[in-house]
Amino acid sequence: MIEVRVPDEQEGTKAVVRAWLRRVGDLVFENEPLVELETDKVTQEVPSPAGGVLTEILLDTDDEAEPGALLAKIDPAATEAANSPVDQGAAPAAAAGAPGPRPAPGSGDIETRLSPSVRRALLQHNIDPSRIDGTGRDGRITRDDVDRAVASATTAGIGATSTAQPRQYSAEDVPHDRMRLKIAENMVRAVSDAPHVTALFEADFSAIAAHKAAMSATGVKLSYTAYLIKAAAEAMAAAPAINGRWEEDRIAVSPTINIGVGTALGEKGLVVPVVKDAGSLNLEEIGRKLDDLTSRARSGTLTAADVSGGSFTISNHGVSGSLLAAPIILHAGQAAILGVGKVEKRVVVREVDGQDAILIRPMAYVTLTIDHRVVDGHQTNAWLTRFVEVIEDWPTN
Repeated sequence: MIEVRVPDEQEGTKAVVRAWLRRVGDLVFENEPLVELETDKVTQEVPSPAGGVLTEILLDTDDEAEPGALLAKIDPAATEAANSPVDQGAAPAAAAGAPGPRPAPGSGDIETRLSPSVRRALLQHNIDPSRIDGTGRDGRITRDDVDRAVASATTAGIGATSTAQPRQYSAEDVPHDRMRLKIAENMVRAVSDAPHVTALFEADFSAIAAHKAAMSATGVKLSYTAYLIKAAAEAMAAAPAINGRWEEDRIAVSPTINIGVGTALGEKGLVVPVVKDAGSLNLEEIGRKLDDLTSRARSGTLTAADVSGGSFTISNHGVSGSLLAAPIILHAGQAAILGVGKVEKRVVVREVDGQDAILIRPMAYVTLTIDHRVVDGHQTNAWLTRFVEVIEDWPTN
């Protein structure tokens, strides 16, 4: 038997089985998506490690999936038994509502493409699946698609076919999805575990704006966030413990600077893809990696490796118009989070030729929220001082 196990890259978070894409008795192919796992950060498909027949499912939908846990077994020699009737006691996922045998190519059979959790949700809310446009792989209807339909004010008109009464929602109600529940759980844990303190500085983005415009003129498009990542990486030398974490017997400083960037997913919540080893990358390399991660975050194609291993986080909340915020340290393995507000023109006083002058400059508030167990005020201020220096003294070329 070939064992199918939960991937090990579930760092710092719990995973659950979201949906089985095949059922016991089905023929599966090597590298074919077999089961969906979900954490608070990302949904990932676990591929079949070999071709054969899925003979046993060990973890059912909504079960917790610890790293390395046994998910299922595949018999590589039993291909002739594919799609044969399944013994009713074989596994929970073989019960009514599990995905059926693989449909013939082009058949468009919606029912065989529904995962158990989607099927149950459709029945619970009395929704006709043919009226929902699936956003999953190959147009498959996902649980999120059903949740959005339920939250919509037009749900009642989607086309009920049974006499069951759907749960009643007002137009303002938004049912919790698993990501929102996990975010809430992690937020509560974060503020309970770590004593948070926030320091506030202000930065002049004139030099960054000039460099960004010059790069754009040469065809290189960079976001402000790319500059923030580079400046944050350089500031770590002023206070290395900012790139560390609290352990029971020590403060562990990460040997690499892996910077996560909070990425909003609209009403869905947020994820934090990580730019790995940012300290060794130049600005353009950071920009390319950031563009790739952000694009895949919004298309829902991040892997668990993309959101793991972060040693520091940036919340560029200013992109949505916020001037000032003090984000909390969401990830237990980190000691600090940088918040950057909206860059806007403000009146400032500067000394010009020995005289005070009133100038208009693109300014932004920057905050560093720290785990006070790991670092103190002087380290926090030293880090912010260096960060602001890098931003304000950015070379013109």
